[in-house]
Amino acid sequence: MRRASLIAALSTLAALAVLMPYGPCFLSEIPGLRFSEPYAHAADEVPVKGMVTMLDLGAGACIPCKMMAPIVEKLEKVYEGKAAVVFIDVWKDPAQARKFGIRAIPTQIFFDVEGKEIYRHVGFMSEKAIVTQLKKMGVD
Repeated sequence: MRRASLIAALSTLAALAVLMPYGPCFLSEIPGLRFSEPYAHAADEVPVKGMVTMLDLGAGACIPCKMMAPIVEKLEKVYEGKAAVVFIDVWKDPAQARKFGIRAIPTQIFFDVEGKEIYRHVGFMSEKAIVTQLKKMGVD
């Protein structure tokens, strides 16, 4: 009885995490993931060679991901030529979730110019926090 109660409680918490506006969406809860459309940067080009890269892995239907979309679009323009700001929809391309070891979305990964992962964040990340991290990595 105790084990069944624990499993039920954990299932409820996982479901709530998907519904929380600022919390991550868990990929294990998403049935039928499949690749369907091209991306601005080919997956094999991420991280972008010779450039600091901020990779945002999310999905178009995930609430915190939707909240991040205008921030990512804005920063992509602001940092053009200085840093690569890339979004990959892991619901449409689940291989990328596996490639980058993603368990929940949104996840932001920051890579240095050599392509080494420097910082990883799970959940909604504000514009200010992203800019701060990019500045720590030498991008103005």
